[in-house]
Amino acid sequence: MTLDRRSVLRSSARLAALTATVGLTATCSAATDGNRNGAASVAARPQPSHLAEDPSPSPSAAPETEEAPALPPLAPDTPQEVVTGPHSRPQLALTFHGQGDPAVATALLTAAEQRGARLTVLVVGSWLDEQPQMAQRILDGGHELGNHTQNHLDISAMRPDQARDEIAQCAERLQRLTGSIGRWFRPSAAQYATQMVKDQAQQVGYQHILSFDIDPLDYTDPGSDVVTQRVLKSAAAGSVVALHMGHQGTVTALPAILDGLDAKGLHAVTASELCS
Repeated sequence: MTLDRRSVLRSSARLAALTATVGLTATCSAATDGNRNGAASVAARPQPSHLAEDPSPSPSAAPETEEAPALPPLAPDTPQEVVTGPHSRPQLALTFHGQGDPAVATALLTAAEQRGARLTVLVVGSWLDEQPQMAQRILDGGHELGNHTQNHLDISAMRPDQARDEIAQCAERLQRLTGSIGRWFRPSAAQYATQMVKDQAQQVGYQHILSFDIDPLDYTDPGSDVVTQRVLKSAAAGSVVALHMGHQGTVTALPAILDGLDAKGLHAVTASELCS
């Protein structure tokens, strides 16, 4: 399990330890789609009552925006927790922790767009409170938005109601800013979701957890060359790579990563495209 240790250490909350067994990792199928839990149904699904009002509205919240574009339907046997995509297509997903300096985040999105790459950004809700305009900026670039909790605490150590609230608060912000809670949830400070976290995410409306199989530890700022080497060494068809958009070294590394993937015959697509 890979932890974003700096985010956890910054938390002042002392949360009760929760023992839970990590579920088996899974690969999404390349089968013909028939999933009824596609983007349209997720966005249209009635939301739990605790999402009806914003518990802590931001005074800088952006005005209402256009609804998020429809996502491709997922393969019918897409597992609850996706760790890799199908290995039969020359595609992989570059997924990003959505937080940090908006100028750095925008530079990263622009670098991806210049090379025709589409990213999946799992946003932290508190970041959207500070930078609400980033939600639409991400969608406008053809990328995908998902939920990475409200405050990026150690969700596996929370009580079920605390975990549900962390997921629901971020979902509310996504719904308000984009018209959709997004398809994917990724647990904070953990690679895999415990059964408790899966249950709480499902209650909020997330049928799928997005894990990953490649972690270059870019949040430790090892340098752009190291990040590039770590990604390209392990990248293969179906890979799901975990990266962080708030780090300059990652932004610097991205063009070289995309060039290296191109040399390997691989193209970066969104997680939904990977599992469609």
